Amino acid sequence: MHILITGAAGMIGRKITEQLLKKGRVGDLEITKLTLHDIVASDAQPTENTSIRPIVGDLADRSVVDWLVSEKPDMIMHLAAIVSGEAEADFDKGYAVNFDGTRHLFDAIRLQHYQPRVVYASSIAVFGAPFPDVIPDDFHLTPLTSYGTQKAVGEFILNDYTRRGFFDGIGLRLPTICVRPGKPNKAASSFFSNIIREPLKGAEALLPVPESVRHWHASPRAAVGFFMHAAEMDLEAVGPRRCLTMPGVAATVGEQIEALRAIAGDKAASLIRHETDPVVAGIVSGWATEFEAKLARDLGFSADESFEAIVRAHIEDEHGGKAPIME
Repeated sequence: MHILITGAAGMIGRKITEQLLKKGRVGDLEITKLTLHDIVASDAQPTENTSIRPIVGDLADRSVVDWLVSEKPDMIMHLAAIVSGEAEADFDKGYAVNFDGTRHLFDAIRLQHYQPRVVYASSIAVFGAPFPDVIPDDFHLTPLTSYGTQKAVGEFILNDYTRRGFFDGIGLRLPTICVRPGKPNKAASSFFSNIIREPLKGAEALLPVPESVRHWHASPRAAVGFFMHAAEMDLEAVGPRRCLTMPGVAATVGEQIEALRAIAGDKAASLIRHETDPVVAGIVSGWATEFEAKLARDLGFSADESFEAIVRAHIEDEHGGKAPIME
């Protein structure tokens, strides 16, 4: 089996690559090759049974996209994207990658005249306020950001191309992934991770929104699980509407901080400094707070049980079970 991952050098892309190389198979099929694409080279190493084909290039460049699918990979996991805050700040770049790049990729697959499985990383940003207290699976798409609009258009194309038989697609509307390891990125949601990750390292973190802000979260570990399940499941069970809201944990910023305090103590929580950012606060005010996600759960997708579980997963996966602030 040959799998293409776009955005393979990103945080989720790296973790999915690691899991695929570790398992060595998808269902009953052995993974013989991974094509790993990003704007920087992936550092993944081949195994005895799985070769790696690295491709560095801009998804907005149609020639790069044609190269990606030239060997007709059996499965494509499309994660490459410009994140929310950057897509809002740089209109042209966001549309070039998130809209044009996705369309180019899906169309290149169509022109190869075969039917691979396509797993598309969408986002809960496809929804916009006003919301009910718990958002049902059939809630309409009304994005309030350029990023959400670009992801929503990708969903529409995925549904249509699946309907036409060009590929067999599924879209995963990801919650905000928290706690993200590494350095802060340009996503408007990055503070959700920053206020946990940085204090656990003994560093100060800025909180640009009120503690009352409530949002929908999943750990990187859960996100990898979503993609692995989507790779193996029977897509006929999904039905004609191929984009699903993934399960997660609803928590306020205040509840996040209390989860941090419960695990790492007052010292860690005291490193969070309130400094309101009107731009970030404005973007976040239109975001969803909690989803039903019943269809995804019924289809076997699962997420973290609590925000404390999300923090503990980060400590286990990134700090070997004990963060520096806890020493």
